[in-house]
Amino acid sequence: MRQADRSSTPHRLTTVDEVETTVGRPASAVMLKQIGALDEGCRTVLARCPIAAFGYRDADGTSRTIFIGGAPGFARVHSPTRISFTLPESGDPHGPVSFFFLLPGVGEILRVNGSVAARKGARTTVDITEAYVHCAQAVLRARLWQPPASPEPAAEFVGDGPLRRPGVADFLAAAPFLALSTWDSAGGSDTSPRGDRQTVARILDGHTLVIPDRKGNKRADTLHNLLRDDRLSFAALVPGRSGVLHVRGRGAITDDPALLETMALRGMPPHLALLIDVEHAEVTGNDAVARSRLWTPGAHLDRGAMPDLLALAGEHLAAGSAEAEGGPPAFLLKLVGAIPGVNRLLRLAADRLYRSGLRKEGYEDVESGAGGRRRGFRRRDPADYGRTDTPERAHREEHLLREVRIAEVRSETPSAVTLVLEDADGSPGPFDFRPGQFFTLVADIEGRPVRRAYSASSAPGSSRLEVTVKHVEDGRFSTHVHRSLRAGDRLAVRGPSGSFHAEPQPPDEIVLVAAGSGVTPMMSMIRARLADRPGGGRIALLYSSRRADEIIFADELTRLTKDHPDRLSITHVLTGRDGRLDADGVRRWVTGLSPARDAHYYVCGPAPLMDAVQGAVTGLGVPQNRVHQERFTSGADTGTAPTVPQEMTVEEDGRPVGTVVVEPGQTLLDAGLAAGLPMPYSCTVGNCGDCRVLLRTGEVAQNEPNCLTPEQKADGYVLTCVGCPLSKVTLDIADP
Repeated sequence: MRQADRSSTPHRLTTVDEVETTVGRPASAVMLKQIGALDEGCRTVLARCPIAAFGYRDADGTSRTIFIGGAPGFARVHSPTRISFTLPESGDPHGPVSFFFLLPGVGEILRVNGSVAARKGARTTVDITEAYVHCAQAVLRARLWQPPASPEPAAEFVGDGPLRRPGVADFLAAAPFLALSTWDSAGGSDTSPRGDRQTVARILDGHTLVIPDRKGNKRADTLHNLLRDDRLSFAALVPGRSGVLHVRGRGAITDDPALLETMALRGMPPHLALLIDVEHAEVTGNDAVARSRLWTPGAHLDRGAMPDLLALAGEHLAAGSAEAEGGPPAFLLKLVGAIPGVNRLLRLAADRLYRSGLRKEGYEDVESGAGGRRRGFRRRDPADYGRTDTPERAHREEHLLREVRIAEVRSETPSAVTLVLEDADGSPGPFDFRPGQFFTLVADIEGRPVRRAYSASSAPGSSRLEVTVKHVEDGRFSTHVHRSLRAGDRLAVRGPSGSFHAEPQPPDEIVLVAAGSGVTPMMSMIRARLADRPGGGRIALLYSSRRADEIIFADELTRLTKDHPDRLSITHVLTGRDGRLDADGVRRWVTGLSPARDAHYYVCGPAPLMDAVQGAVTGLGVPQNRVHQERFTSGADTGTAPTVPQEMTVEEDGRPVGTVVVEPGQTLLDAGLAAGLPMPYSCTVGNCGDCRVLLRTGEVAQNEPNCLTPEQKADGYVLTCVGCPLSKVTLDIADP
């Protein structure tokens, strides 16, 4: 990029007359498209929309622009003038706010303005004051839904400042699209899209950005707002990345010819530009962008799946004209709109006007499709993101998320409950797994998907799945289960996973040792074994709890021992009374059992208990292959989270699959899935090992403990679900 001469301050526009002399005044039809409530068309858009840009100010007046959502219908419509949504960050929006709603593959954007009505936890309620359809020019300029071009290296610039922060300059060099939020002095807010070819905001120095203001519909809300209040914020996107650049600062308007010339396209400079004095700039991972899979092939909406936003704008114009004097006749607009096929003709005409207008501004290779594309990114080469139809990909997607509803929440102890789950659609399909395996539960907590793995406590083959959750102090998921979940609520499950399970051909005798909630997989084994083998098979359980009232499944275990006295024996240890189990205590218990030589041993509980059991049975001569242990990990943060975006290259047997940037705070798995790469995975919390891949180059931090063995770590394997890159990395996802 050519640098402007910074020896003198560019001329700045300070009055409405100066702005309108350059930009002009909008046609009356442009303003008549604005409606005061969400009509049926707007509500349909919100039901299909997975993501929105949201501009607001905190109680202290700090301006913020973020992307929110993550799934279609994230914005709940309560009435034509009220919506609510979760705000997944600590900010507390006050006063006027503004949105624009993006539909993947669609050029036009639905803009909505309003004010905060209520805030309860992470849930924010907004009263709507206006809504209208924004034209597709920003999306088309940015080629937002096209395959991303190779980014240019960040230009050198002088001076220190916020734009020197890690990853900021590289992100800006590749960002063609942003959401820009401004406010006026009369209680209004505006968040508008800005797009330009490859780079929408250019760095002048460590504190200063410039954004071209090219010709549009002359509404110029952003420019008028900045004349009254120069505080602004924006959030920028890079196609193919799930991170977002957040910037806030103060803006001014310039018509400086020398500066505008640096942003000319085929000799056509913009008519104005925004100068931004940057106060804060930071690149972060964004959950809404990742969950929306904006860049995943096939995610873009089919034109037939929703109303054409251009037609919706026409309906708004007709509604506005009916209430206005001097506007187009409303009845005539409605008659035209009712003509069969007219919307298709209007779409063709609009696409032609888009192309013509953008070419006059200097843009080349302008593609139509502003009304919606039928595909995602076009396939370019084997390294592109579009490899979704391979047998390997199909195999890895066998364990898709399964939506379930809670049929019952059953109390087991004061600190443990059992969730009884069934298919959300009412189908009686069975939950098949091996006794002892676990499922990963996924819940939306304060706007973010949170995953935790819990062993099934029910027997396999039933139309209902039972998982038992013990409350953990400061545990985000278990607290949500105990305080918030009720019958009728919905979750998603993934699985089954895990190698801790009963053998396909179980021995005549199994020996179980558990502590606390470690009894849950044992309960599945007990229930399944007693049901499947009515004629024989001994089970012995040594179960450690702190107190009698903390014995999970106490009543059922007592009943089962009475019903099957020759097959099931249970020994309880209360540590508050008897002290903790140690190797000597385990050895005495096992010796008193006199188990068969071919008995298998299953252990689940805290690490000290498992170490004690291992020492005891090893001393008794039990072969290692007959001792099975379950070590649950938490999926917690690595503690070495990178602060700089890192590039991840994915290969399969040495063959390139794709390259993606892992944002700060993201795992390798999250970044790969957000970009549509065929990453293997199952539990997503470091327990099952299905996401194990070979680290060919680079350095990865991952939380400990996890399910990798010392030998696997020594051979260079990492878990992508709990791994974060500390450098540029190359992974091989071939099945190990």
